[in-house]
Amino acid sequence: MKKSIMALGALFMLGGVASAQKVAFEEYKLDNGLHVILHNDPSAPTVITSVMYHVGAKDENPERTGFAHFFEHLLFEGTENIKRGEWFKIVTSNGGVNNANTTDDRTYYYEVFPSNNLELGLWMEAERMLHPIINQIGVDTQNEVVKEEKRLRVDNQPYGNFLAEVKKNIFTKHPYRWATIGSMSHLDAATLEEFQAFNKKFYVPNNAVLIVAGDFKKEQAKEWIQKYFGSIKKGAAIVRETFVEEPITQTIKAKFEDANIQIPAIVAAYRTPSMKTRDARVLDMISSILSDGKSSRLYKKIVDDKKMALQIGAFSNNQEDYGSYIIYGLPQAPNTAEDILKEIDAEIVNLQTELISEKDLQKLQNKFENQYVNSNSTIDGIADNLATYYLLYGDVNLINTEIDIYQSITREEIRDVAKKYLNPNQRLVLDYVPSKDKAQN
Repeated sequence: MKKSIMALGALFMLGGVASAQKVAFEEYKLDNGLHVILHNDPSAPTVITSVMYHVGAKDENPERTGFAHFFEHLLFEGTENIKRGEWFKIVTSNGGVNNANTTDDRTYYYEVFPSNNLELGLWMEAERMLHPIINQIGVDTQNEVVKEEKRLRVDNQPYGNFLAEVKKNIFTKHPYRWATIGSMSHLDAATLEEFQAFNKKFYVPNNAVLIVAGDFKKEQAKEWIQKYFGSIKKGAAIVRETFVEEPITQTIKAKFEDANIQIPAIVAAYRTPSMKTRDARVLDMISSILSDGKSSRLYKKIVDDKKMALQIGAFSNNQEDYGSYIIYGLPQAPNTAEDILKEIDAEIVNLQTELISEKDLQKLQNKFENQYVNSNSTIDGIADNLATYYLLYGDVNLINTEIDIYQSITREEIRDVAKKYLNPNQRLVLDYVPSKDKAQN
């Protein structure tokens, strides 16, 4: 399901525009372990209720991958009090929108309603948590939905296996090594009892955070939260295994053939530390220097000036336990993938040996401040950030203070972090090429 939220309608804008100032919030915990965060903003007559569960693809059995993403779909099937197929009808008939999304680390569900339907949103999320109907009809239905999604977004999408191939090659022990959408054969082989056990283990109040953000009366919201969520039983404590990857000390070389492409891609990927670390944030800045926009170093040099590539880019895939920093390029004939890689390496060496200018650092900090303001400019953005900072970072107030970390990063840190992580012997080099069968046709 798409992460973005669609407009509620012409009568009002989704969530309204929130202040770029400090985000005020209140947090507390119910007796069953459910963490609650409230953010009041009366600027528009809308309210979002969202629940983020600390379960993602990394929590799956290696022989049953895809469960977390599957539950993103399955938990819309219905509950004891919401008939099958009625979930979306209830939401839309009451002027709302809803959706969900899954990553390797968490699953997020939300509804956005006009303010006068806050109670409905809370009741629906409590229903999802308290007694969803998980039966064979729902499993079989959603199995077909997920298969179609995989065909559309992965199997038949140009470069659709790009990220999955990177993960498979740079992680050997950690569950990040498999794709979030998982294996269709694993889902086919799973029993109903396995799905029910997964729900019982992870979709419990003590493994979740509830966010209410927007236009609402706080005391009334607290009464409804207690009414609908307070009686839900606490789940058993979840014991998570720690997976430690050995450092990459020599270049990993891999190749993948994609029948959906005609232009090959060269990929250089580096394993990086948890997104909670300062180094991960420095790598975000490095990514911006190298590839954020047409004025970035890689784009300007390789695409604009030398016309060696049709496209060039870099991004940090930030995650709770480890991350990855990925650079990719699509060579323009007669240039080869190796030519592109040499140019990329040359720019990285520049970052490792020369400090960026004070002017460039200021530009960079301004860009990140703008991104920070934008991420907190809507109610749905604030709700997502509050949930993420609590559940994955362990500090809700990072919604206000993380920008200070970025603003404190120095030119020397940018140079030193580039030296620490972005070396040829610490990476995967993936040749992502058209399949031979495709080339012969």
